[in-house]
Amino acid sequence: MTKSPSALARTALAAARIALLPYSSKSSRHDFTRHQLFALLSLRASLEVDYRGPEQILRDWAESRDALGLKEVPGHSTIRKAAVRRLENKGAMPSRGGRSPRRGHAA
Repeated sequence: MTKSPSALARTALAAARIALLPYSSKSSRHDFTRHQLFALLSLRASLEVDYRGPEQILRDWAESRDALGLKEVPGHSTIRKAAVRRLENKGAMPSRGGRSPRRGHAA
């Protein structure tokens, strides 16, 4: 059985709330949470659409906007930039304050 976009968005949002902080820093713009953007990226991947796909779904379906708690729809460039940031941070460990060893060098 295939989930509706709203159900998928709610599931991804719940998972993101467990794994991510809402914002990347105190000084970020706070237009959209990392949870909301992660849910949109999950929706995009599940539906196999380009970055304009989630934007259009949110414009057309108020239920999906409500499921994510969005007051406004993020543009496709915001969704694309969130994807780039997720890829850059994939597998990143939290900083411990010290310098990390360079690749190929002993610690």
